Amino acid sequence: MKIALWWLCGLALAFAGANAHDPYMTPVRGWSVPVLALAGLGGLLVHLRGAPRRPLLALLWAAVSLSALGAEGVYQTRKASVLAARGPLAAELGSRFIVGYTRFEEVEVLAARGLIGGVFVSRRNLKGRSAEELRDEIGRLQEIRRRAGRPPLRVAADQEGGIVSRLSPWLPQRPAPAALAELPPAERRAAARRLGAEQGRDLASLGVTINFAPVLDLRVDRPSNPLDFNSLIAKRAISSDPAVVGEVAAAYARGLAEAGIHPTLKHFPGLGRVASDTHHFRAVLPDSRETLEATDWRPFRRVLAENPQALLMVGHVVLGAVDPDRPASHSRRVIDGLLRRDWGYDGLVVTDDLVMTPVYQYGLCRAVEEALNAGVDLLLVAFDGRQFYRAMACALESSRRGALDPAALAASRERLRREPSAGGPASALGDSALHERALAFGQR
Repeated sequence: MKIALWWLCGLALAFAGANAHDPYMTPVRGWSVPVLALAGLGGLLVHLRGAPRRPLLALLWAAVSLSALGAEGVYQTRKASVLAARGPLAAELGSRFIVGYTRFEEVEVLAARGLIGGVFVSRRNLKGRSAEELRDEIGRLQEIRRRAGRPPLRVAADQEGGIVSRLSPWLPQRPAPAALAELPPAERRAAARRLGAEQGRDLASLGVTINFAPVLDLRVDRPSNPLDFNSLIAKRAISSDPAVVGEVAAAYARGLAEAGIHPTLKHFPGLGRVASDTHHFRAVLPDSRETLEATDWRPFRRVLAENPQALLMVGHVVLGAVDPDRPASHSRRVIDGLLRRDWGYDGLVVTDDLVMTPVYQYGLCRAVEEALNAGVDLLLVAFDGRQFYRAMACALESSRRGALDPAALAASRERLRREPSAGGPASALGDSALHERALAFGQR
């Protein structure tokens, strides 16, 4: 029994060591590698000095130390290669990433060298600090960009209101747009626009330029899923009625834009019908295109037509009717085919956080390459910002192999150039230009 326990502990620790830089290890990453290395060394010494000696068990405990040190070595090598990247290629690919961080030093050099296009801020950036300190930090990052002769960073936040208010209570805790759904139509439109404007001003006071809101997923009645730890769409969705969702979301997005904040419509192709939590589990949306066009996609169509400055976030659900082989977030059939060609959408597409299990199961490198070739403009690495080095290294390697589509990159480059990272309300486009784009998209 005692020997079996040694084997089980050794196998578990060796696995942990080999995955020391994976996202699920984030809570213990600061100390996991040295602790695992010392634990492996201790276990090895115990079995070398034991009687009788068990060489296979000793090798297993040696593997604990080696796996942890090897994972650290791979991470540091990958990080060094990314930081050494220079020139137009590095800037081109780096501009596609929005990265979460905990400490200023983690992104300072990335911002200065043009290796990222934006940052994601949340509660962890405010822990033990004030909103004013975060505002000053964002200002320092933007000043670093200005001195380096680079465009301003896109600064994104996840401030939906209600249960997803990642910058509260430092910013005011405001209700979610869903709280307005039962008001009379004219009243709810006015209230949603006012809520968007208030939330937009809150975010603008920190230097945020993009809000990952509003949620356009439909509310679908179903038994609660005990394994739904993060998605919680039933608690975040505005309504089960596509018309109400579109109406409230369009007004809310307009309010954000009036305050100088780019709204982000999420999570296309819709998570309302999906029972699984796509943060942790693979999920398939099996419904036909005809069904989805008549229901779940109506709010997306409407809000994009009325708010052409909005970004569109594509989630990690598999859209079975279009591409059953990969999540929508990096599907060329979904992004270039359905959104760009069929719908005629020519705004910015951002992935949901790539640090989610469905992407890792598929393979982060493969997902990054496919997303860039599909026409995704911004790749989000939010929960574990250190995964940026892996994702960026993948992008650089794909480019070196000639695996990236030059036409897709050029089209994305033009969209990023056209849609500024920061600036006046709605976008740099004038009101007439916005109106023309809205009409063109809505008529498709």
